[in-house]
Amino acid sequence: MMTIKMSVAAAIIAISVSPTANARQLDPANPTDAVEIMKRTQCGVKDSEPAVYYWSGRIYSRVDGEPDKLLFGGEGMNIRQCIAITDPKRGTGFRQVSREVMFFTDPKTGQIVRQWDNPWTGEKVEVMHIANDPVNGRPSFPMSAEGKPYTISMQRMGQWVQMPIEVPLFYENPLGGDYQDFVGNKYHAMEIFDFAARADELLDTKYPTAYPSVSWVRISDWMPWMKMRGRHGNIVFNAMGAKLKSYAELPAVIRDEIAARYPTYVAPPPTDDARPNETTWTVFKKRLDAARKAAPAK
Repeated sequence: MMTIKMSVAAAIIAISVSPTANARQLDPANPTDAVEIMKRTQCGVKDSEPAVYYWSGRIYSRVDGEPDKLLFGGEGMNIRQCIAITDPKRGTGFRQVSREVMFFTDPKTGQIVRQWDNPWTGEKVEVMHIANDPVNGRPSFPMSAEGKPYTISMQRMGQWVQMPIEVPLFYENPLGGDYQDFVGNKYHAMEIFDFAARADELLDTKYPTAYPSVSWVRISDWMPWMKMRGRHGNIVFNAMGAKLKSYAELPAVIRDEIAARYPTYVAPPPTDDARPNETTWTVFKKRLDAARKAAPAK
């Protein structure tokens, strides 16, 4: 009888300290919960634990007066981590730090493309794959600096929660010169991220985190390495992906290329990373400037 009583008591204690004992449903209308929902979408199970997003898709040209061309496949990943931060006025939120790569691949063979024959100029150019380090986010808090509550765009469809995020981009192009307000050349793009997650996994805190799928579309200027010389047109990326359980789940084409040429991308930046963000345009400018500086004087 003593053994039975002790077993019952032990079970009660185990239940009381179980991670699910204090589980609750998150309310997207509550700013604090809305921040937590976004953190569960973007981050790992806990602070300073890496999370990996993987995506795969196709890349097209879009030029007025001619059919769209399938130029490349695309294989990409972003590795990130988050850290909780507290502001005395804005509440407890989080900061996300990350770095990302995307490799241009041959749409027929799936192999990574090193050089590309530009069909518009007839020139062979070196492909510069997307490798941005860092790509860090601004801190997210329940209240903004202006005192407005944090909100997310979210809709429930049966067992699924969908979170569309549109990011219009229009800013000074590092390659565009000092007179962009007068002659153009600003960087102009639109990025669209559509997340979908199981409602129970995303909103019930008995699950440590969520593993959403994501679709990603980007409409932007030509990649600078394409050397298009101001030709009219755009490049369109269309990809689908998901948050993975681990880095090891990435396909071999990505893991092998990272191991060979981008070894720092196996881990996210430190959570206190204060470097300015990089883009394809800033990375290309640095590479081009370094090449010009190293070239022998004429």
